[in-house]
Amino acid sequence: MAEAPTLDPWARLRAATRARIGLGGAGDALPLREVLGFQMAHALARDAVHAPLDVAALEAALHPHPVLRARSMAPDRGTYLRRPDLGRRLQEMEEPPAGPFDVAFVLADGLSATAVQRHAAPVLHACLARLPGWRVAPAVIATEGRVALGDEIGARLGARLVAVLIGERPGLSVPDSLGIYLTFDPRPGRRDSERNCISNIHAVGGLSPEPAAAKLAWLMREALTRKLTGTGLKDDTDPAALAAPAPPPGP
Repeated sequence: MAEAPTLDPWARLRAATRARIGLGGAGDALPLREVLGFQMAHALARDAVHAPLDVAALEAALHPHPVLRARSMAPDRGTYLRRPDLGRRLQEMEEPPAGPFDVAFVLADGLSATAVQRHAAPVLHACLARLPGWRVAPAVIATEGRVALGDEIGARLGARLVAVLIGERPGLSVPDSLGIYLTFDPRPGRRDSERNCISNIHAVGGLSPEPAAAKLAWLMREALTRKLTGTGLKDDTDPAALAAPAPPPGP
C-alpha cells in the first residue's frame, strides 16, 4: 500500500516571504534547484554592484527635466568599493544655473546602478508632478556616488533640500532596490541621523514609484515647514495628505 504524501509544513510560510526558508534536502545537501537558484541570485547581486550606469539613457528618461552630470572622487568602480570616503566627495560637476532652489534631486548609482536605471526616472517624474510652484534644480546624475555626495551637490546648487535617489546594496532576493535620502539644508558634514530615508523601491514586492513619490513629497513639505530632517521628522503621514500635491513652499 502506497504511503500518503506528506504535506510540506513550510509551504504557507514560503508563500509569504522571499526569504529562503524550508528549502528541503537531497541527502546531506540542498536540492539542486535551490543551489542553482542561490547561484543565480548571487550573480544578479554581483552584476548590480559592478554594472556601470548608462548616464545617457537615464538622461533621456528624465526628459524634459534638465540634467547636470557629476562624479565623485572615486576614479573607478574598484576604488569606489574599497574607498567609501571618496564616493562622498565631489570631483566635478557641470556648471549649475543660478539658484536658489527649493529642492535638488541627485541620482547616484550607489551599490546598484540597475536600481537607478530602472526606477529613478519614474519616481522623479511622479514626484515632480506633485510639486507645482516649487523651484526645482536640474537633476544631477552622479557616478560612483554615495549618499553624502548629495550634501555637497545640494550646497553648490543653493538648494534648501536635497533628495538623493541611490541604488541600495543588493540582497539575494532583490538586486534592484532604490532608496531615497532627504536632507534639509544640505552641506558637507551632515550626519546620517539628519536624513530621512525611503527604501525598498522596486517592482516585485517593493514600494512602487507613485507611493514612494507621494511619501517623498510629504516629507519635503514637512521638512521645509519644520526646517529639519532626520530623527526630528517622524513619518506620521496622513493618507489624505499623500493624495494632494505639496503646496509651494514659503520663503
